[in-house]
Amino acid sequence: MKAACGHVFKYGDNVDTDVIIPARYLNSSDPKELATHCMEDIDKDFVKNVKEGDIIVANKNFGCGSSREHAPISIKAAGVSCVIAETFARIFYRNAINIGLPIIECPDAAKEIEAGDEVEVNFDTGVITDKTKGTSYQGQAFPPFMQKIIDCEGLVNYINQK
Repeated sequence: MKAACGHVFKYGDNVDTDVIIPARYLNSSDPKELATHCMEDIDKDFVKNVKEGDIIVANKNFGCGSSREHAPISIKAAGVSCVIAETFARIFYRNAINIGLPIIECPDAAKEIEAGDEVEVNFDTGVITDKTKGTSYQGQAFPPFMQKIIDCEGLVNYINQK
């Protein structure tokens, strides 16, 4: 499985799906359209500043709220390569894996990594390296079958390849 490397956008606790992708945009299921509104209710400049490969870091309960798949789809389509959090809402965690968005739980990294830091994530080992600070953290690596789902860009593609 590939690694991720990018600059960090940092958020706090309880970032819910309504601020990840506001409900007023759910009339579209087009990933590119959803990406243009990703995080706009919590960070108006996110869409202007996010670059392909960047990383979101948040604290507890990222992705809480409704069970919409639009939230991880908008994050992935915006170019985010990985989300690191202390914890994820369980339905968001599952939806992210289902659409091929790598996410990793690591409480220490979530607390210590700051906005703008350059971070690298090795998905095979779960090691998260803050290249700005020169610190590393051990996150929870994905089991091989989940890595295959993410490598295939989601569960549907994974099943279709079988």
